[in-house]
Amino acid sequence: MNRKNFITSLAAAGAALTTLDSWALSTENAGFRKHKLPPYLKPGDTIGITSPASYISLADVQPSVQLMESWGFKIVMGSTIGKKDFTYGGTDDERTADFQQMLDNPDVKAIMCARGGYGFVRIIDRLNFKQFAKHPKWLIGFSDITVLHCHINRHLGIATLHSKMCNSFPSDWAKAEPIQVTTIESIKQALTGEALKYAAPVSTYNRLGKTEGQLVGGNLSMIATLSGTKSDLETKGKILFIEDTDEYLYSIDRMFWNLKRTGKLDKLAGLIIGGFKLKPDTPGEEFGKTIYDIVMEKVKDYDYPVCFDFPVGHQRNNVALRCGVPHVLEVGDKGSTLETIY
Repeated sequence: MNRKNFITSLAAAGAALTTLDSWALSTENAGFRKHKLPPYLKPGDTIGITSPASYISLADVQPSVQLMESWGFKIVMGSTIGKKDFTYGGTDDERTADFQQMLDNPDVKAIMCARGGYGFVRIIDRLNFKQFAKHPKWLIGFSDITVLHCHINRHLGIATLHSKMCNSFPSDWAKAEPIQVTTIESIKQALTGEALKYAAPVSTYNRLGKTEGQLVGGNLSMIATLSGTKSDLETKGKILFIEDTDEYLYSIDRMFWNLKRTGKLDKLAGLIIGGFKLKPDTPGEEFGKTIYDIVMEKVKDYDYPVCFDFPVGHQRNNVALRCGVPHVLEVGDKGSTLETIY
């Protein structure tokens, strides 16, 4: 091959690679953007426990420590466990420093947030994810920890684990209800790389269909709060799951209008509605719509599958979900399933 043809071939190859890269990173294909999986855990690996949001006592963490050690993992306790600064697990500086050292510690293969509550949004912009990006590890939690899931998905494309935290582990495993056992064991299954497939019951409000896409989501209040910030969740082409607790119906309606008006519902591959624990309406000032009415009103112009009553949220039936990983959602007339593709 002469020099001119060689250079022409290189240019063509480069253009092809550029085209492929552009496809992978395009908004149109956001639901299948290349994601990074942290290494799955094996016996002997270390899980770090830290409290980047609200306060939790050392005693309240012990049941989770004992169980995860029985799974074969080592546990390292962060300095924020048992530390208290009013409602927080230490000051902003203390919580930032504790989480940062967990991120940077090469011996820690996963980080479990001890509880949610409130506080992660106060420290998210202070964290340095440079080492984490080079050496990903599983970040675990839900509720207020939705801030972390959204931020990591938007900026790094690294998979995270939406699941129960230390404050949800039963004090006596032998007396735990079957649903507690199943959902907490799903954390181990998710961390060790087992295939995950979950089912949801039939709902007359479900919109049937089958779809594929990257799974993202979490707490509705947090996702709405993050709109317009550096942690704003991108949803185009993705399967979005939503849950919330301790809110009035009018607040849920307002937050779903936020999702609609910010375009988060426009180009979804699918929508999953989890648990919603609601505050009762004030007598004489009833809102007049159910959670089902609120959701279907906002998505009536779209045709993607919608699944209600999925087992995720502030409830005992709260399964572990790998955020940022491609899933298949099938909503049928006999129920719904959500399954990891790989």
